[in-house]
Amino acid sequence: MTGSHPTRSRLTAALRPAAFGADPSGERMERIRRSPNFANGVFVNPVGARTAPSGSMLKFASTYFRKEERVRRAPAGAVPVHPTTVADLAAPPASGLRLTWMGHSSVLAEIDGRRVLFDPVWGQRCSPFSMVGPKRLHPVPVPLRELGPVDAVVISHDHYDHLDRPTIRALVRSHAMFVVPLGVGAHLERWGVPAERMTELDWHESTEVAGLTLTATPARHFCGRGLRNTQHTLWASWVVSGSGRRIYHSGDTGYFPGFAEIGAAYGPFDATMIQIGAYSDHWPDIHMTPEEGMRAHLDLQGGDPVRGVMLPIHWGTFNLAPHPWEEPAEGTVAAAKEAGANVAVPRPGQPFEPEHGLPLEPWWRAIAARPVTEVPAAAEGAAEPAVPAGPSGAGTPGTTGKRPGATGGADPAMPIPQP
Repeated sequence: MTGSHPTRSRLTAALRPAAFGADPSGERMERIRRSPNFANGVFVNPVGARTAPSGSMLKFASTYFRKEERVRRAPAGAVPVHPTTVADLAAPPASGLRLTWMGHSSVLAEIDGRRVLFDPVWGQRCSPFSMVGPKRLHPVPVPLRELGPVDAVVISHDHYDHLDRPTIRALVRSHAMFVVPLGVGAHLERWGVPAERMTELDWHESTEVAGLTLTATPARHFCGRGLRNTQHTLWASWVVSGSGRRIYHSGDTGYFPGFAEIGAAYGPFDATMIQIGAYSDHWPDIHMTPEEGMRAHLDLQGGDPVRGVMLPIHWGTFNLAPHPWEEPAEGTVAAAKEAGANVAVPRPGQPFEPEHGLPLEPWWRAIAARPVTEVPAAAEGAAEPAVPAGPSGAGTPGTTGKRPGATGGADPAMPIPQP
């Protein structure tokens, strides 16, 4: 009798759930092998990086699982999610540029009349499994079905907190184009994204979407979703240029000299979205601290601290590192004050136009597990908060009073409406 054994097939399926995605193969793999950033069978970083945790894992575990440390890694109350409405997002930005941080690294960028959605994660957990893995600490600010039309969905790399299968499958029903680093298309293809709506780019390659130029630029990180990480999918930061404005999204990255090179080649930028959370001494090469994030922002802007605005991302939504929950925001505000740079620290879901004022009210302090009372000088003259601050916060309609971890009515299975 020929064919695979039923038990072995079930075991293989169990060990490789759909959320793992797919490994590149065929013509896609041949293109990967031709990449100048692929060597000795793997993608390589622009400068050396340790991608595995360094130091004693016993020491790391003892710190990570200590009760008092666990308490500080989550907010002490409900995160005050901004009650964004459909009308808020339906009216085009008067200045031509509006950013809405949806939490973690998910940002809706409206630039020169077009809409780009970076690293959308609407799932309750950043995990291949529904019952285990880091759980959302605040509701999603806007259900996907209320987000409105999107021209491009841009993915920085294939880790679960940046590439979420349920969200991608919902976005397939829209008319958005998917722009991803080289190799990541294998995952999207398995999840039903048509080839004609997908573009894979190597570093310094560009594509045009709805009049915008999207360029993949280097980052210092790594990839992988399955039990064995073969490093056959690339990671990237992104430059998006319109008719009059330019923005930058860092994805996940350690600090490296390439930020200055990216700024010289594609900048300066009206806004940068920079990873400043989930850092640790155990993985110093692949995630930036707030101070390193500010240094990267300044590099991207040619060293000019008053040029553009920095939006800190990759914090506040998932517990992914041993640092206190509020520390990335505090560190970024302090670093901006020292550098004299412009920084925006909106609540999740709070749209803002950099030309019309920056959200600077330190909303996170009221719900930090260890109270933070110092008001930074950078917050003087801050834009008025759109919702009351405090532990009770303000959520999306129907979410007031929910504890961290609630999904706030998000429905990844609902398609985004299109014109």
